[in-house]
Amino acid sequence: MNFLTLDLNLLRVFDAVMAERSITRAADRLALTQPAVSNALKRFRETVGEDLLTREAHGVRPTPYAERLWPQVRVALARLRDAFEPQEFDPRTASANFRIATADASAATLLPSVIAEIEQSQAQVNLRVLPLTTRDPRGLLERDEVDVAVGYFPEAVAALVAQGDDASLRHRRLHQSEYVCVMRRDHPLAKEPLTLDRFCEAHHLLVSFSGRPHGFVDQALIAAGRSRRIVLTVNQFFTAGRVVAQSDLLTVLPASFVDATGYRSAVVERPLPLRLARIHVEMLWHLRHDDDPAHQWLRSRLVEAAQLLVSGRPAS
Repeated sequence: MNFLTLDLNLLRVFDAVMAERSITRAADRLALTQPAVSNALKRFRETVGEDLLTREAHGVRPTPYAERLWPQVRVALARLRDAFEPQEFDPRTASANFRIATADASAATLLPSVIAEIEQSQAQVNLRVLPLTTRDPRGLLERDEVDVAVGYFPEAVAALVAQGDDASLRHRRLHQSEYVCVMRRDHPLAKEPLTLDRFCEAHHLLVSFSGRPHGFVDQALIAAGRSRRIVLTVNQFFTAGRVVAQSDLLTVLPASFVDATGYRSAVVERPLPLRLARIHVEMLWHLRHDDDPAHQWLRSRLVEAAQLLVSGRPAS
């Protein structure tokens, strides 16, 4: 490819199609006709000498080559845009709507601080929290169904780290915690050390976003040649706290969330009698929003909320 003869407008078209995953939506975004976008993509494909997209029922799917190329193109376009049109976001005068995918544990611990900032600064910002039904939110972000995902996503983050700068998603660690066993304050096991035998003999409540009847604890138990009986599976941490506070079931919750359940006076927490990896709460977002000033504002507020959580200071 001869860079000197490259039509830079083709990069704008390529970027829009990659962000929208649809020629129709990209055409609307660029104020072009669909044939014009299709023709530009054809010219770009001929220029780079590689296939870029394959058509699907509801849009287009990038080839591996396009996925590797897009991050570099997007960064270059962002730098050019900032050079000619520096962008700012004033939340007091510019409105914005954001979709955050997160579990109720992260919502309860982080969003009070974010809402306090919105109210105090009179920001024209609206948030919509969507429930997580998976431990891997990459599909939600790729399909632009959410703007930010917050939670514990070990497999997704490991994959992004492996991809490095070629990844179409970005991530940032907000804080870390650990799992603890939670039971009602007058539970028989609250009066004695929680051994592995006692833990396995008890009846349990599992929090599972996907509804699967097993989780991290069960994987660790299987590795140790043990098992437990799960009497109830729910998809919310708040529900788990409510049920455990009024029953003999045990559950496993992030330590950082126990205070946010509102059941602190009714429950106690005990160290788990088996080793689990620490919880790394991450924020994930798509490259398409990486340089957007409004999205940068939101991500900064979430980082600040996590810092307040770690320091133990309440939202002011």
